[in-house]
Amino acid sequence: MRIGDLAARSGVSVRALRYYEEQGLLEAHRSSSGQRHYPESAADRVHLIQMLYAAGLSSRTIAELLPCVESKVSTPATRARLAAERDRIDAQIAELTRTRDRLDTVIRVSESPDSDCTRLAYQDVPAEADRSTTP
Repeated sequence: MRIGDLAARSGVSVRALRYYEEQGLLEAHRSSSGQRHYPESAADRVHLIQMLYAAGLSSRTIAELLPCVESKVSTPATRARLAAERDRIDAQIAELTRTRDRLDTVIRVSESPDSDCTRLAYQDVPAEADRSTTP
């Protein structure tokens, strides 16, 4: 299939498909006129690439892991790499949760009748916001 067809089928822009090719994530065969042609399986590969990007993996990490995913071969090294990525994502989630909790506290403090929202200072936000996990 041509690049426009793959873009339409996968919901990814033509520009993104070209980027995937530049990064070694997607391979196209060229016609004699230079047009890109992809196998039918390319749509599934693009969906996998999109899923890995959505999980926060970089192009480099995806390029390292795709051969293992496609061959369905799991090695200790690939499992360790995946676990490290999962741990990185868990750390981001924890940081975002702390940020959300701090924001909830700022909102609560600023809603107080005694609050002067225009002069709310960092020290006005109680320290327990850093330790809570959910509002």
